[in-house]
Amino acid sequence: MLELARIDARRNAAEPWEDAPARILVVGLARTADEVEQIQRLRYDVFTEDMGAVFPDAHDGIEQDRFDQWCEHLMVRELDTGRVVGTYRILTPEKAREAGGYYSESEFDLSGLEALRSQLVEVGRSCTHADHRSGAAIMLLWSGLAEFMRRGAYRYMLGCASVSLRDDGVTAAEVWRNVADHLKDDSLPRVKPLHRYPVERLNSTLPARVPPLIKGYLKLGARICGEPAWDPDFNAADFPVLLDMVRMDERYRRHFGLDATPHEVR
Repeated sequence: MLELARIDARRNAAEPWEDAPARILVVGLARTADEVEQIQRLRYDVFTEDMGAVFPDAHDGIEQDRFDQWCEHLMVRELDTGRVVGTYRILTPEKAREAGGYYSESEFDLSGLEALRSQLVEVGRSCTHADHRSGAAIMLLWSGLAEFMRRGAYRYMLGCASVSLRDDGVTAAEVWRNVADHLKDDSLPRVKPLHRYPVERLNSTLPARVPPLIKGYLKLGARICGEPAWDPDFNAADFPVLLDMVRMDERYRRHFGLDATPHEVR
């Protein structure tokens, strides 16, 4: 693994994450086939076993698809046990061209982002082990993403924030109430869902919380750049998230060191 950052909860109690584990966590990029397999097994455990998602290409405890070979794989590991406990996969614009497009293009028409494509990095397949679904692991994953973007001098990050529909859309309705105004900003680039989730049905007034991952994206300064798509594999509404690194919240820019001189990730 090519290490990008680490936290030691015993020495960094003042860091801006909560409930940090009493162990050292490191984040970096997978560099061996074995590391990628460990990541794919974590994805299977979380997506298939925990969330009940159905993937046609998942088998023998491994979740994978054709885009994995083109992606960099970000991983959080417990330094003492070696266990992989968090991941994102990253598709650069250069590799997207080789792959024939971004994974997101299976759900969205990205023609509205055409002017951004040379600087557009797609992130996805985000998950953390049940023991690490606190601010510490998520913040460390974001630290790794920010460092990747800084070193590659990429400006835009695109992802899909999935909201389960198992609760009949109650949580998705709360998310939509929080983000619908983003689409009133005419300066924001737009994407269009290929299989639009009918947001007019997201009219539940039952109490719900915005999922921590989406809340975190919004705190970073990310914007929802289109209506949600329906994802049948996850039975989820997928909200397209676009983050302009230049417009990231200043507190997080300082924390992630984004004003430092970039150099290439290898």
